[in-house]
Amino acid sequence: MTVTDLIDQLIDAGSYAVQRGLVNASGGNLSARLPDGAGFVVTGTGTWLDRLTAGDFATIDLEGRHVDGPRPSVEWQLHSRTYAGRPDVGAIVHLHPQYAVLVDALGHGIRLITLDHAYYLREVVRIPFLPSGSEALAEAAAAAVADGHDALVLAHHGCSALGETVRMALRRAANLEEAATMTYRLLLLGDTSVQFPPEYRDRIIEV
Repeated sequence: MTVTDLIDQLIDAGSYAVQRGLVNASGGNLSARLPDGAGFVVTGTGTWLDRLTAGDFATIDLEGRHVDGPRPSVEWQLHSRTYAGRPDVGAIVHLHPQYAVLVDALGHGIRLITLDHAYYLREVVRIPFLPSGSEALAEAAAAAVADGHDALVLAHHGCSALGETVRMALRRAANLEEAATMTYRLLLLGDTSVQFPPEYRDRIIEV
């Protein structure tokens, strides 16, 4: 895997996210750990995720220094702190999915309904609202996923989905929003209990 390959995957991920309504305008940001582990690339500030080019990515080193490219997204610390605490993570997709944010704002947890939700997400964690781009947000997000969680809701803001690869991080983000959409529809129907059978969660085999 080369840096060019990673950037191409992030460009594809950005296009998919916008097409699926997971983010709007210049919201959200995407990143991937460099192949040599010396840092990561992240979308530049103000970029629209469905219009990305190779020149829209900034390079940040392990100490959080801006090494190359445009000014990084205001959320670069969110990515940096998570990578530092999770060496198994190769990519982070931070988006603003409507239903995930809405269900959380209504005070409900996002329920895992399908096998895919249970397999890819395992459990959804959340943190209360903290200012966008702040060190406090970056630290809280890193702490929330430190024990291996890969799907995080940022209250009144968006979500972060983690993965060993760009495709896995995006897959988790898409499943998170699908789970939130199903949760919202169940709430409209008056249901507050339907979820994937908990007795089967620990029996789902990683492949």
